[in-house]
Formats: sequence, structure tokens, C-alpha cells
Amino acid sequence: MNRLIRAGAKFRHDLYLGYGLAVMSFAAALLLRRELSDILPPGFPYLTFFPAVIVTTFFAGLWPGLLCAVLSGLASWYFFIPPFDSFGIDTASAITLGFYVFIVTVDITLIHLMHSAADELRDEKRVTEALYDQQRTMFQELQHRVANNMAFVAALLHLQKRKVTADPASAGSALDEAQSRIETMSRIHRRLYDPASLDLPVAQYFQEICSDLLQATGARNIVCLVNMPAITLDIARLTTLSLLVTELVTNSLKHAFSDNGGTITLELEQPDSAHLTLTVSDNGRGLPQGEDATNSKGLGTHIVQSLAAQLGGEIKAIANPGSGAAWRVEFAV
Repeated sequence: MNRLIRAGAKFRHDLYLGYGLAVMSFAAALLLRRELSDILPPGFPYLTFFPAVIVTTFFAGLWPGLLCAVLSGLASWYFFIPPFDSFGIDTASAITLGFYVFIVTVDITLIHLMHSAADELRDEKRVTEALYDQQRTMFQELQHRVANNMAFVAALLHLQKRKVTADPASAGSALDEAQSRIETMSRIHRRLYDPASLDLPVAQYFQEICSDLLQATGARNIVCLVNMPAITLDIARLTTLSLLVTELVTNSLKHAFSDNGGTITLELEQPDSAHLTLTVSDNGRGLPQGEDATNSKGLGTHIVQSLAAQLGGEIKAIANPGSGAAWRVEFAV
């Protein structure tokens, strides 16, 4: 049954094919009914027309089915219901026509409801698949983020250990500094996954995320600039965008700069009424020449690409060795 429904999808989505099928089905049913006129006993005016209406509605949908039903009803009334070769009507013919209208209405309605239910099931399947993919990516992102955080905590404790070893009297301040860094990381996570924080203006929201990231990593001489219009995004899209920005900014903080620091810039532009473009760039050392970062097989790259796909876009890396790097993704509003 599902195969037949899928096979008829092209007739339902193409008006010319659908109405063409309706006319052809009616014509075939009329010719066959004329050929059977001498064989059938009186009282079977609709014998070949009912299958034509059912087949047309099943494959072509509601409106072509109605067209076939109307043409078939008129032909039956004119040629095969007394008085023949006219649209005359009496009590018997009215009852016969009423019976025809009732039967084709029930057939068309049932088939239309079946198509509607099948369409809803397909839509639900697509939504379920999308949710599954999103949850899988979120889980991978969470694992990756936790692993990064654990590595960060380990590195932080190692640095503090060296500081305490060199100066035992600084143990208290070293532990206080480590505690502050870890609390900042916790605040970033709460901001990312707390819907209440998503009510902030977009520019302020991402500025605070960047500030938390700078504080959490202890980055010095690095400035984060946010240039975004006053727009509103739904919670699901803004959360995905936040994860993407967090991943890209963290990557710049880890790999882009030397001790001299630099600038990370977030820009959200609207090239037209239907699209937005996010660009995360830095003025650091840039990507290695000749290397396509989007083809990397690392988990971080996979997460960035999956998050961009959830937005309905594709991320692209722009490499400028010696003058920084940028990541850009365009997605629908």
C-alpha cells in the first residue's frame, strides 16, 4: 500500500498529470461501458465509472477524483439512465443519481482521509528523524564539551600546582583562582541551556557568552566584538547558534593567538529577508595554507558541521594565513 501511495505522489503533486489521469480514466470507463451495453442487464449505469473514480482519487488526489466523479456522473445520467441521451429526470433517475453521489462521496472521502493520514505519518517520521539527529549531535557536543572541560581543569590544576611548588605561600590564591575559573565554566553551561537567558537581545546574549569564555580560559589581551542586528530567534535556533558560536570562539582562543592577544569578531548579517549569515572571525595566525578545515575528521569539526546543518546551512572556513581566519554559515530566517 505504501508503495502504491508513493507511486501516485507524482500525480498528486503535478496538476497536469492529476487532471490528465482524471480525464483518461473517465474516457476509458465511458468506452468500456459502451462496449458492455449489450452485455449488461438494465440497472448498471455506473459499473465502470466507480473504479475510475476510485483509481483517480487514489493516485491523483481529491480534486482530480472529484473531476472524474462529475464527468462520470454526467455521462451516466445522459447515456445510461432513462430517458436515454438526455438530462431528463424523474423520481427513478433522481434516486439512481442520489445513490451515485452518495457512493462516490464516501469513496472519495475515505481515500482523501487515508492520504491525509499517510501525509501526517510521513511528516511525523521526518520530525522524529530530525529530533533524533539533533539529540545525537547535542549528545556528541556535550561529550566533547565535557572532555574539553576536564582537560581544561586538569591543565589549570597543573599550572596551579607549578605555581604552588615555586611559591608555597600562594597556595590559597592559586586554589581561589582555580575555583573562579571552574565557576565561570559552570556559568557558561547554565547560560547555554537555560531558556530564560534567551530573552536577552541577541547582541547582548552573545557578548555575555564571549565574556564568559574569555574569563573561563583566562585569555589575556583578547577582545571579543559582537556586531548583530536587533532580531529575534526562536529558542531552538538560538540554542543551536549558541553552541556553534561557543565551539568556534573556543577554537579561536585555543589555536589562533600568541601571547600578544588579538580580536575575535562575531557578525550576524541579513543579506535578504529570508536568510541570515553568521561569521566568526579572528585576526590570529590563521589556518595552515592549503588545508581545508571543513574536511577535518576531528570531532570538533563534525560537531560544528552538524550544528550548522541543524540550522539548515553549511559552514565554510575562510583561511587567510597570517591575517586570521573566519568561519561562515548562512541559514534561513
